[in-house]
Amino acid sequence: MKCKFCGCTESKVIDSRTNEDSTSVRRRRECMNCGRRFTTFEEYETIPVLVVKTNGDRQPFDREKIRKGIIKACEKRPVTFAQIETMVTEIEKEVNNRLEPEIKSSEIGELVMSAIKGVDEVAYIRFASVYRQFKDVSNFIDLLNDFKKDIEKNQKD
Repeated sequence: MKCKFCGCTESKVIDSRTNEDSTSVRRRRECMNCGRRFTTFEEYETIPVLVVKTNGDRQPFDREKIRKGIIKACEKRPVTFAQIETMVTEIEKEVNNRLEPEIKSSEIGELVMSAIKGVDEVAYIRFASVYRQFKDVSNFIDLLNDFKKDIEKNQKD
């Protein structure tokens, strides 16, 4: 690692720590030439995933879009930022673990719906109404009936 102060390529690691979800490592280093200390971060190399939109366009996967959609659905609901971050991280892991260079936007939408469903029922309905582009009340009623059946099934199990 090149020292940012003197440019020397010799340094020693003084301290290493992983972040909370163990996806990167923070290292404190000391330059062997000038003795100054600096911090570096190491992350896994990831293969970029392209999202295939319904019209066929492709764009890079963006966890920020997922976060914004979940935040919007959870607005004025008792959902913490930590819960939102957990959902976003789990969805991103699921997308990356598929080891495929492309994923349909509809698959991502289903992952988001599944994640929200387990956290807040109202946020789930909000997200579903936008994601599935409800046209009238009957769409809401159908979704609510399906949701009610899922709840009853889970209570029996």
